Amino acid sequence: MTDFILSGARIAGYTGPVDIAVARGCIAAIAPSIPGDTQVEAYGGWVFPGYVDAHIHLDKAHILDRCDMTQGGLAHAVEQTARAKAAFTTEDVYARASLVVDAAVSYGTTALRTFVEVDPRVGLRSLDALLALRDNCRHRITIQICAFAQEGITNELETLTLLIQAMERGADLVGGCPYRDPDPVAHIAHIFDLAERFDCDADFHIDFDLDPENSDLPVLIAATEARGWGGRVVAGHASKLSAMAPMDVAAMTARLRDAGIGVVALPATDLFLMGREADRLQPRGVAPLATMHKAGVRCAVASNNILNPFTPYGDANLVRMANLFANVANLSTDEDLRTCFAMISGDAAAMIGLPHSLAVGAPATMVLLAAPNPAMAVRTLAEARMGWIHGRPTFDRPPPQLHTR
Repeated sequence: MTDFILSGARIAGYTGPVDIAVARGCIAAIAPSIPGDTQVEAYGGWVFPGYVDAHIHLDKAHILDRCDMTQGGLAHAVEQTARAKAAFTTEDVYARASLVVDAAVSYGTTALRTFVEVDPRVGLRSLDALLALRDNCRHRITIQICAFAQEGITNELETLTLLIQAMERGADLVGGCPYRDPDPVAHIAHIFDLAERFDCDADFHIDFDLDPENSDLPVLIAATEARGWGGRVVAGHASKLSAMAPMDVAAMTARLRDAGIGVVALPATDLFLMGREADRLQPRGVAPLATMHKAGVRCAVASNNILNPFTPYGDANLVRMANLFANVANLSTDEDLRTCFAMISGDAAAMIGLPHSLAVGAPATMVLLAAPNPAMAVRTLAEARMGWIHGRPTFDRPPPQLHTR
């Protein structure tokens, strides 16, 4: 028994429109024409398994009203957020994070990896909120939770205990921030110790500056190789790469590729925070993912923050991030824009270890875009029209009604 047929869809691997039959939450058939009574018209729009946000902070979203925004820069953002999170409650975090999840779902995101800060200021309150949100939203979106040491570890050893407790409570992976620790090498080692103990992935905020020297990436690469953790490590920001000479970028790119470390750029945040010291020709400060992707590095583009001192704007719409990255990286060909689209969909899913395909027998997790292909979706910031998780509808955004008289 077919639940419904999505008719006239364009999908990867097919040259023309196809029908997609859904039964019992899975894709039952894909063919040029499938007869049936319950037809949902796709009007030639692109259908795919949804956007994947590989790096977002649900716990500290929507806190602009609690922060001083008269200054700027990374140090100020960290200071303001640290002050604000001391007053976070579980209920408060749940409510704010829910706003972002609702928006993300409405824009076609079907999975995300969120960091959650655990340290002596906030304890496990934010974690408890996101654990509850993850469970309550399973029917709408897949949420991975990364227990994250934003403020360092060697300077606050209580954080190490909290990270262990977070993993025992149900966090999916661990994350570190070596640039905030007096001993970045030890910080990285602590995170890998936890990753080994809990057999989980590790995700780092790293090299978040524009000094081409003193990179922590070589330490991360060496640790990944020594621990045999290739394919299970992600480096976020890595804006230092944008300041390196081409030869140095090529050498680091090859090492990241060979070590199996993925790189996520956060263009909204990286552009906002980096390069403030320049009085002209302000640097962009975004990792050169286009070049790195061509060299074989796993790459993704993601949101990072929504409406806080790190990123005082945002709506959880990932195609906006892909479009922004394409502009910053001077990308224009269809091939390049398809790559940008992959960085917020299939490539991002692979980076965080999630399946992402439309095939017979696969879950009917699908999003319909108002564009005929991925390149046009990025070019036009195509709206997400409808979405399903395992065949269940998650949102519906009809086209606007134009009044010509």
